[in-house]
Amino acid sequence: MPDPLPRAKAPAPERPAPPPPSATPPKPPDRDKSPGWRVQPGPDGRGAPPPPKQPMLPRFGWRFVALIIALFALNYWVGSLFTKPEERVRVPYNPTFLQQVQAGNVKSISSEGTAVQGEFRMKLKYPPDDKEAKTTENFSTEVPTFANTDALSNLLQSKKVEVNAKPVDDGRGLIETILIGFGPTILFIVLIFFVMRRAAGGMGGGIAGLGRSQARRADEGSTQRVNFEDVAGIDEAEDELVEIVDFLRNPQKYQRLGGRIPRGVLLSGQPGTGKTLLARAVAGEAGVPFFSISASEFVEMIVGVGASRVRDLFKQAKESSPAIIFIDELDAIGRRRSAGMAGFGGNDEREQTLNQILTEMDGFDANTEVIVVAATNRPEVLDPALLRPGRFDRRVAVQPPDKVGRRKILDVHTRSLPLSDEVDLDQVAATTPGMVGADLANLCNEAALTAARRGHESVAPEDFSDALEKIVLGAERKVVMTDADRERTAYHEAGHAVVGMLTLGADPVRKVSIIPRGMALGVTLATPETDRFNYSEGDLRGKIKVALGGRVAEEIVYGEITTGAESDLQQLTQVARHMVGRWGMSQTIGPVTVAASNGEGPLLPGADSTSEHTQRLVDEEVRRIVEEAYDEVRSLLTDNRDRLEALTAKLLEEETLDEADAYAAAGMGREGVSAPA
Repeated sequence: MPDPLPRAKAPAPERPAPPPPSATPPKPPDRDKSPGWRVQPGPDGRGAPPPPKQPMLPRFGWRFVALIIALFALNYWVGSLFTKPEERVRVPYNPTFLQQVQAGNVKSISSEGTAVQGEFRMKLKYPPDDKEAKTTENFSTEVPTFANTDALSNLLQSKKVEVNAKPVDDGRGLIETILIGFGPTILFIVLIFFVMRRAAGGMGGGIAGLGRSQARRADEGSTQRVNFEDVAGIDEAEDELVEIVDFLRNPQKYQRLGGRIPRGVLLSGQPGTGKTLLARAVAGEAGVPFFSISASEFVEMIVGVGASRVRDLFKQAKESSPAIIFIDELDAIGRRRSAGMAGFGGNDEREQTLNQILTEMDGFDANTEVIVVAATNRPEVLDPALLRPGRFDRRVAVQPPDKVGRRKILDVHTRSLPLSDEVDLDQVAATTPGMVGADLANLCNEAALTAARRGHESVAPEDFSDALEKIVLGAERKVVMTDADRERTAYHEAGHAVVGMLTLGADPVRKVSIIPRGMALGVTLATPETDRFNYSEGDLRGKIKVALGGRVAEEIVYGEITTGAESDLQQLTQVARHMVGRWGMSQTIGPVTVAASNGEGPLLPGADSTSEHTQRLVDEEVRRIVEEAYDEVRSLLTDNRDRLEALTAKLLEEETLDEADAYAAAGMGREGVSAPA
């Protein structure tokens, strides 16, 4: 049986044959002109320049910092200029002060306690013999407590000296008082003003801009514009939206007959299926403004901001109509409201935002050409008011692609990759069941990175093969294992593989390895031949048996068990519990569902929807199914001990076995029969 990702394949007819060795290597095609290349943008957004990130905190340039320093320096200089006291000469009370009074040279004085300061009629130099002393008319002195103040008072009156009860000059004028008293405060207010102005650019208008919508707008001329050619593998969902595009292009076609386009379209599906890309493609095909926002961006700590942003978003969209509003992860604000349940109120910020969305969608005019497209991974938790007709009239389920869809997705994501002629994308699509668009985009990117690390000129089949192993199985770990651990791991993985080869309904074994990857010491990869959408009870029991193969092999060989089967036990327990509680595959429980889907029960969160007796019956049935499978696996490996030993020996020798080598080592053909000698 060939390897799931063969190393050699006949050249695809659409790819030109390589030039002969003697010919001059052709010049690489111009990526801007060649139709086979896609540069800007890639279908998943790669290759487009990242949008500028707004800083959470304002970044100040050197000019702003220089301005603040200059303001502080100006305040200090002006304050020091006005608060600089006038130069006064300090003279002794006796004899200088009394002599000047008697000589009539003192014009005025003011006193505060025993301190006296005043003004001479004529400037005086003191001390007179000091060459560096300055001449001034202002002086100060100190009146001794034992001085005769009455005599001093009479002397001052006789000489007509003006006497004040407070200092003539306190050193501060009006402007001076304002600068000293209020200067730092004014400077601080100016600083806060500049900070808020600087922050306004990063917050959509500062505090006043909290209520503005944070939606990103993409117009027809945007460099990241995509269309339906960039969407592949989800044709059914794409067809549902063709009518939306046609309405936005030709609204009169529907309005003349009284028709009304759906106001809302809900895209639901598991992560990575292409819901956001599909919404962008609708806007790109219609050529209308596209307002994109995540639902979590509506809600802020301040109450009322979310509702204000919703109003602003719909206002912008109506002014730009026809337009599309895309709300990603709608369940972040669209969850079922809890008003009246267990005494909890419904007046929180999230519910106010949801109420505003409901109001805006109801307030659409019949001729308003604004369509709301929302995406969610969990439509079952949305509030019923959102899903009623008149709001989200149309629901589009975006399912994982099948084999044909995966091939189309690979074609889209390999447009910009120089692929080797040996790469068979059909085979890659066949070996990736269950992968969605995001997974396949990651696979192509990992293959390109692997080829670049190895110095390849083009992406080869082995690059895709190794990239797939890295994604599915995990990266190889450089762990030094003892010989005993390697042997036990080999028996464990061989047990999985042999049971998978001999069990009817089990997926074919694709690869067996004892090289540690991720958290596992070894891996056994088994994938179906085709996409599986339905499983029988026998198929599910086969999965349980394969999961038990490693633990049973260790018990048969060593007579004891280890912790290596932890993840296997978790997987088989989940399968068995779903068989009993969700899929009605137990005669004791009957064809009823007793386990809530995704943990969402009909009652309050945390409350059980079934009785204790029923839960006990479920546990007993799960144990019975697993024990029956355990006995069958033990009997199977005991009867095929030689195959187990042969495969283990080959694993210890090669460490990794592909599908053909694994079946050959176990002595079996592809159909589980003995291979010819």
